[in-house]
Amino acid sequence: MLVSQILRQKGDLVFTAGPAETVGAVAILLHTRKVGALVILDAERVVGIVSERDVVRAFAEEGPTAMDRPVSDFMTADVLFADPGETVDFLLGRMTDRRIRHLPVCKSERLIGIVSIGDLVKHKISEVEAEADGLKAYIAAS
Repeated sequence: MLVSQILRQKGDLVFTAGPAETVGAVAILLHTRKVGALVILDAERVVGIVSERDVVRAFAEEGPTAMDRPVSDFMTADVLFADPGETVDFLLGRMTDRRIRHLPVCKSERLIGIVSIGDLVKHKISEVEAEADGLKAYIAAS
């Protein structure tokens, strides 16, 4: 299965924030939106990604004063992207190797969605279950 197929099923909604937003404001957005990461945009350009882990790290390093600092001080600026034509298996490997949970999806440098490791695992499980059902049906018919 391709990333583009996952986005067709789950939708292309991506929650974003600007680099000047405070860590505290981003923490509130993560909580209210019930997501694990926000893509940081400067105009239409992706300049970073911030996750719950980044917020916890900011607080652990700086204490309560971190909540008033700009998220750009703690976001991951070297963003790893997914392409709509990449496969679930390929991305699962990349995310596992890099120990990341969210990948913004870009096409021609334009943000078109985001996938989480949970999205990929969910689709992989569905794929394996469908294959198992097919094998069971084949064996039962033999």
